[in-house]
Amino acid sequence: MELQQRINAFAKLGTFINQFSSEEYDKQDNIPHNDLFFDGFKHQIKLAQEYNGWFTKKNIVFALNGWHNSLIESNLTKWTSNYNFNIKNPKNVAIIMAGNIPLVGFHDFISVLISGHSVLVKQSSNDKHLLPFLAKYLEHVEPEFKGKITFTEGKLEQFDAVIATGSSNTARYFEYYFKNKPSIIRKNRNSVAVISGNETKEALENLTEDIFRYYGLGCRNVSKLFVPKDYKFDAFFEAIYKWHPIINEAKYANNYDYNKAVYLMSEFDMLENGFLMIKEDKSFASPIATVFYEFYNDSKTLEITLKNEAENIQCIVAKDFTENEIQFGQTQKPELWDYADNLDTIAFLLKL
Repeated sequence: MELQQRINAFAKLGTFINQFSSEEYDKQDNIPHNDLFFDGFKHQIKLAQEYNGWFTKKNIVFALNGWHNSLIESNLTKWTSNYNFNIKNPKNVAIIMAGNIPLVGFHDFISVLISGHSVLVKQSSNDKHLLPFLAKYLEHVEPEFKGKITFTEGKLEQFDAVIATGSSNTARYFEYYFKNKPSIIRKNRNSVAVISGNETKEALENLTEDIFRYYGLGCRNVSKLFVPKDYKFDAFFEAIYKWHPIINEAKYANNYDYNKAVYLMSEFDMLENGFLMIKEDKSFASPIATVFYEFYNDSKTLEITLKNEAENIQCIVAKDFTENEIQFGQTQKPELWDYADNLDTIAFLLKL
């Protein structure tokens, strides 16, 4: 199968996904195999919601809208144009996926297939409904993908390389278990935002998207703020108020209540507004409904500190602070060429 065939197939998949990229689904007449797949995917979205309380319809739709925007032919062409896809001996690449946000392993999935390899997928039990259905649609729009996509719930067998995502603890297991295979092993990472104190109201409101989207469960969610010495949080709390309805969602509210009780019993100092707590803490990973913060004295020293912590950081949200920074509000809108952990997945796959 030629590269252009694969690009065309993923572009058709993106067009199919577009029907589900807003909360009012929009069935269109010109989508291939729509009579066979449209209602079925609606059902899979419903099952995903019922099975995992964090996968609300709003968050699933947000994820699908992002993938529709990525799987446009021009984006796929731009992404692949930087590589030489001349694979002589396709391999079988295993992917162990996380399940913290909807379709979190989809980028690895399409990377393997667009590289010309076959994929063996072991999904998280928290996110097992959406991807197999989309894979079936992909096989219908491009039959040459049949036989190249396998899902398993058991032990991984007969694979040549692996991409595994998990916690820092499971990563140690992965590194040992797959020590004789070419691999990408991803560990826990968190994202941070650098506040200068000069942000506009719009910038701070955009930042709230980086904090609250997916309830803060993604590695691209901002869990830590770096703020200048003596920073006052009034403008920040004003900007986040638009997210106050989130406290009406049971799983989030339970975490808020639990973590607040822990902080109060431990007599930790923190600020809160009824749906978010902020606490001064040097850690990067904050609990749900909490954002940590740390004061800094000068931006140059902070930049050095963050470079030294690069292995723990997925994204740095800032304005005119450092190279490769991400604009406020954009962490959950990565491009195809924005690789997790800054490791070029396609380059890895093409060397197999």
